[in-house]
Amino acid sequence: MNAVLNMFLSMSFSGSLLILALLLGKRFLKNKISRQWQYYIWLAVVLRLLLPFGPEASLMGTAYQAVDQAISQTAPLPPQQTAPGGDPGSAVGAEQHSETVNPPADDGTAVHPLQDIGALLINHIWLVWLAAALGLLLRKITIYQGFIRYINAGLAPVSDLELLDQLSIAAEQSGLNKPIELCVNPLVSSPLLIGFFHPCIVLPSADIPKKDFRYIILHELTHYKRRDMFYKWLVQITVCLHWFNPLVHLMCREITRACEFSCDEAVLAKTGGGSAQDYGQTLLDAMAAVGRYRESFGTVTLTGNKKLLEERIGAIMNFKKKSMAMRLLTGVLTLCVLFGAAFVGVYPVAAANRTRNKPQVSVGQTPAQGNTGTSSKDYAAQAERYYEAGSLPLFEITFPRLDENTQKKWLETFYADGDFAFFSVAVRRLNTSSALFTGFAEKAYAEEEMAFFSTLTDCMDEAELELWLDRALEDGNWAFQSMLFGKLDRNDEFDELKQKQEKEWAEAQAAEYRAVGVTMDGKDYYYQGQLVNIFLDIRPNQSVYTLNMNPKGTVNVKIIRNANNKITGAAYMTEAEVIELLGDLEDPDDKTGVEIISVDFKTVKAGETIFLGKYTLSDGGRNIVRHFSKNGK
Repeated sequence: MNAVLNMFLSMSFSGSLLILALLLGKRFLKNKISRQWQYYIWLAVVLRLLLPFGPEASLMGTAYQAVDQAISQTAPLPPQQTAPGGDPGSAVGAEQHSETVNPPADDGTAVHPLQDIGALLINHIWLVWLAAALGLLLRKITIYQGFIRYINAGLAPVSDLELLDQLSIAAEQSGLNKPIELCVNPLVSSPLLIGFFHPCIVLPSADIPKKDFRYIILHELTHYKRRDMFYKWLVQITVCLHWFNPLVHLMCREITRACEFSCDEAVLAKTGGGSAQDYGQTLLDAMAAVGRYRESFGTVTLTGNKKLLEERIGAIMNFKKKSMAMRLLTGVLTLCVLFGAAFVGVYPVAAANRTRNKPQVSVGQTPAQGNTGTSSKDYAAQAERYYEAGSLPLFEITFPRLDENTQKKWLETFYADGDFAFFSVAVRRLNTSSALFTGFAEKAYAEEEMAFFSTLTDCMDEAELELWLDRALEDGNWAFQSMLFGKLDRNDEFDELKQKQEKEWAEAQAAEYRAVGVTMDGKDYYYQGQLVNIFLDIRPNQSVYTLNMNPKGTVNVKIIRNANNKITGAAYMTEAEVIELLGDLEDPDDKTGVEIISVDFKTVKAGETIFLGKYTLSDGGRNIVRHFSKNGK
């Protein structure tokens, strides 16, 4: 199963534990603790469901490690299918000549290829989860957009100056300096607030008593000041990602309820407990509005359904400020929830530890539990069939049960064939301290096989990566330095080092050129005071081929190097050498991969850059590099 889905499953399970804890606590402390605390404490659960972070030691980390270890120990590999005569080898030979290679089942019968398809689907079930999450999110966004378009189509700005003055005064008292629009739409069932960045309070009717209007405005302004719409959409995203978890849907409903309760409490705290009866009457009046279009889940309203309204009226009538003791209890509960969210943790911590500490099965032995009595020879035959069938999961299970010599042969085969997929699943089942792992790491490094070495580094811890980086730095191996710096997430450090070394190399190169009479001014080359037309510097092994052409130059010069790549002098190129050079570039049978575009140097403008051609690297991409440049002033 994909690690991303594993991560979200662990986050969902962690969040479920917190949801159950809060629901249980609500039954005992519902009317004793601040409603605003009951609203905002859910944010800790939402963040636990969304953020894949946790401490090294956590409940989920321990649980996943225990489950993985139990699965790896108790899941035995199926035994070898035997022929009627009892000879396992004869059955193997018969299968190798059949058109379809089928792995054996536990009862000795052939496994249908659909089982491999089933394993493939299980490994990609995360795609189903992701598609459902995206589909649900798009549906919610579409519904909300349709609701907003419908509301906007029937909006009519309120022109009553008295109402607008009251709105302005209430906004200023609430500490809001941003202008708030006031509109009417007779289709809405109760006053509501829309607009994330351009807020607008929508009323079912402008014919509202002055007293009710004040409470309505304070209620909606409180929603806007607390950014409740952003909170609601954060919850909706959480529901989409954890659509398979019924407790997350229950949490969403609880947050919606808590939002209105906490807003009522905030309004009463601002207007005073003596206004509870008037505020409750305002809610009842709003519930009797004639509007018939129900609000979207993305909006914040004044009223909800009748049952919720009854609970809100009861809470309003029983409103009173909390004592200092309850405030202290609230602080303690907050710390408990936060520590609980951190303690349950998530999957990645366990996954990382499991990757670093994968057990190495002893040579010629099967796991202690689930031993089916299958010999090492039988496992080798099974591995062959799984490889031919292209079954990565079954081959990965079989590989640790092979003896060391067989494992080595398989790795050598994958390495020689360039089979990165099977090589990857095989080395993941090795311990990084094993002789096979270190041997292939040495081999890939020595032969500069970047892809295989990168696969091996995925199994290394930071300390081991640091050792390889020190070696690459000592060897001056740029390609491996770049990869290892990237694995260690230190790309900036590599860029600085590269710039420094390139500068040092350029300075050393310029000093060597000066020693034989060649100087550089930008991209212009001079030899004994004369501007160079063609400048050619070929290394003895042709690893680097530097060619610079300047139509304003009057001489053609080449650098002379000895077998040790040391510059011994510079000389004028003969006409024959120039013709040969240009002829090589234009040779249609040239196998170097150079494709040339003809250029009339007489028409070149000052400062114009000419593209002389493009070069395709040979296999491996590390034998030849040619630099082509054309510049003028």
